[in-house]
This record gives sequence, structure tokens and C-alpha cells, in this order.
Amino acid sequence: MKQNYMLNETFGSGSLNNMLEWRCEPRKWFIDKTSSKLVLETDKNTDYWQKTHYGFQADNGHFLYTETKKNFRMETKVESLPKSKYDQAGLMIRFSKDIWVKTSLEYIPSKLSKLGAVVTNRGYSDWSTQYVEVKDLQIYYRISKIEQNCYVDFSWDGNNWNQIRIAHLDIPKDSNMLVGVYACSPQGEKQEVRFDFLKIEELANNPKEAYL
Repeated sequence: MKQNYMLNETFGSGSLNNMLEWRCEPRKWFIDKTSSKLVLETDKNTDYWQKTHYGFQADNGHFLYTETKKNFRMETKVESLPKSKYDQAGLMIRFSKDIWVKTSLEYIPSKLSKLGAVVTNRGYSDWSTQYVEVKDLQIYYRISKIEQNCYVDFSWDGNNWNQIRIAHLDIPKDSNMLVGVYACSPQGEKQEVRFDFLKIEELANNPKEAYL
């Protein structure tokens, strides 16, 4: 099947694609010309969460995004060097501060870490997780959006994908979405994160395409 990319950013040009912009830009980030990767360091006490269980609200994680109204599949590979509990980096889609989805591996020191997705609707977040033993924090993430539904997957090798979540979003049909990579450190700072690429492929209006 022919791929129709809206964005295929491999960070090889030495500068950031003009389709991308920062929300809560980190103090330290750059394009590594040698490795062709986006490199960033997380600022202190950054996070995305709304209300549920913990009772707090955070909306200040680092988010590099583009905008689209189309159905899409988005993919990245990320390598992180976490330092503090819940350090995380992955993919995010966002309609507003009250409606968004993020997927990542959240680091737990001296224990199994938590791989999962946070889905936020109507200003309340829920977190679905699975425990993983991580020796090498390199992982691929994929989010597919078809109309008002999203499909979240991960892979260790970029070929064999495993489903994390299917969720419905409380958004109007044909909504404009912010989509891209994110990273944050809810209880620390200076997590080093390296993104290899960000690919966003246009999809037809067919939920089955999320699993092709």
C-alpha cells in the first residue's frame, strides 16, 4: 500500500521542520547533525495530567507538534535516559487541555516501569498500564486517529506492533488536532531524550487501516 505522508521528519537537515512548533519549549534542545536526532533535556516538574486520583492538574510538558484535521497514523522511535520517577517521552495528540492522549513508558526506579497510555476526556485523565522490565529504553510508539477514535500501539523493533489502547475522544467530527512528540519529568528534571524521527501518514476513513 502506498504511503501518503503528511510529515516525514528524520531530523537530518540540521534544523527543525517548519511544520513543527513547540508548546512549552524545553530550555535545552537541539538537532544532533551527527546522529540525525532531535535531542532535548526535560525541565523541572513538567507533566500532563488532569484531576483523576491525584487531584492535581498539570499541562506544561514539552510538546513538539503539527496540526491536522485528517485521519492519520503517527509513529516515532525514542531513546531516553530517565533519572527520576515517572520520567517519560513518547507521542501525544491534543484537542485541548481537557481532551488529549499521550503514550509512553513511565520510569519507575528500582522496580518495573509502566508502559501505557493516558486518555483525557472532559477534563479527567485515566491511565492504562502494563509493567515492563526495561534494560534499554529504546521503543517505538504509534497513534492512529480515525474520526473520533484513536488506536495506540508500541513496538520494540519497529516491525512487530502490540496494542496498548483503543479509545473514543469527546471531540467534534473533523476536529483540528495537535499531534507530535512529547517529554516530561513530573518529579525531577534533566531527563535526556532522543527522537529518531516523526512520521505522520494520512489514513482513509476506515478503522481497519489502524491495524494494517
